[in-house]
Amino acid sequence: MRLPVFIPLFLSLLGCGAPTYRKTVDHVEIPRFMGDWYVQAGRFTSFEKDVYDSIESYKWNEAKNRIDIDFRYRQGGHQGKLVKMPQKGWIENTRSNAEWKISPFWPLKFDYLVIGLDPDYRWTAIGVPSEDYLWIMSREKHMAKEEVAAVLAQLKDSGYDVSNIVYVPHAQ
Repeated sequence: MRLPVFIPLFLSLLGCGAPTYRKTVDHVEIPRFMGDWYVQAGRFTSFEKDVYDSIESYKWNEAKNRIDIDFRYRQGGHQGKLVKMPQKGWIENTRSNAEWKISPFWPLKFDYLVIGLDPDYRWTAIGVPSEDYLWIMSREKHMAKEEVAAVLAQLKDSGYDVSNIVYVPHAQ
């Protein structure tokens, strides 16, 4: 059976190369992780170009045993078009709760690794095995560049590629 043309194209855009990075945090308390996370910086997918006010909201869906994800941002400026990308997530490693599968739409599912997490859940870093993408997020709308730099240094020390980082502007 031949795949529709858009599926291989989509997979290539997301950089689903050979898995290389598998280090995650030791444990994620799912109830504490739920809620709003402001995307501060990272290395983003081709869909996340010229992004402002980016936020991911996680909500545990008890009935479906999954995480419902509301990813939204403004394109081109703080007053730009609002883009919404709802997704679904499933915990793959229930011992650590740090390895998920994320689906933007059926039948696609991608690896999602919690590779950094503040002990007080003030910030998190999300990566993928290919290291092509990285999202640094915080509970607060604004995170000092020095704090982001400290997170990047920690990730670099763990072996994750932190080159070509883009910062996300958030309105006051």
